[in-house]
Amino acid sequence: MDEVAGAIADPVRREILTLLRETRLSAGEIAERFPISRPAVSRHLRVLRDSGLVHDELVGRQRFYVLDPEALVELAEWLAPFLQPSGWEQRLDALETEVYRTRRENRGRRAPDRREEDTA
Repeated sequence: MDEVAGAIADPVRREILTLLRETRLSAGEIAERFPISRPAVSRHLRVLRDSGLVHDELVGRQRFYVLDPEALVELAEWLAPFLQPSGWEQRLDALETEVYRTRRENRGRRAPDRREEDTA
């Protein structure tokens, strides 16, 4: 998990992962999208590959990089408790639900219209 977290700490590597989410790309295609040198992109790809976030596929003479999202599962599971609503948020949501329910019930029990009282 630490290796994955370290790999995604860099904004260039996060952008590469975003690109690979859509389709597989060669190192050259990836490098074209960044204002950094090809060797720098290759180093970023090596870090992503070593962390298990991407793997490469050799097709003929071309090497394509493919996202491997399974490597993110452990990190996502560790982060999940931090993303869940706190106890207070759940209580406030319940209070809001109760307020709406009470208002709806009160609308159904409104006092008779004045015109109805005058005709009686």
